[in-house]
Amino acid sequence: MNQPVTPFQRMGGETAVRRLVARFYELMDTLPEAYGIRKLHQADLSGAEQKLYLYLTGWLGGPQLYVEKYGHPRLRSRHLPFPIGTDEAEQWMLCMRQAMSEVIDDDALRASLDKALNDLAYFMRNRDANGPV
Repeated sequence: MNQPVTPFQRMGGETAVRRLVARFYELMDTLPEAYGIRKLHQADLSGAEQKLYLYLTGWLGGPQLYVEKYGHPRLRSRHLPFPIGTDEAEQWMLCMRQAMSEVIDDDALRASLDKALNDLAYFMRNRDANGPV
């Protein structure tokens, strides 16, 4: 019986995920429009880059590298210490959309991932204009 092709495989596996994550953090580090999300990170982005690579690899249907190393992602609780509002979610998606447009050639896959990652980015919000939510 044939296994369905995962998004991880469709986009090009480990190499493509590494390129996506590297470009994402490069954009976050250089785009003035991403300043709000960038300032929530440490000066050295290498640790965040590695964690996002591990997470996305499993999330996209590849090996569960993040889970093997850190356990269940518990994304919302891990992000609670950081003030994430709508602006930060939109800045995160700005960088991710640009990175995806440069790395993922498959339009249908890119659209599907855009929707799922946008939902995820907005799920991470823990602040609104009035403070914590």
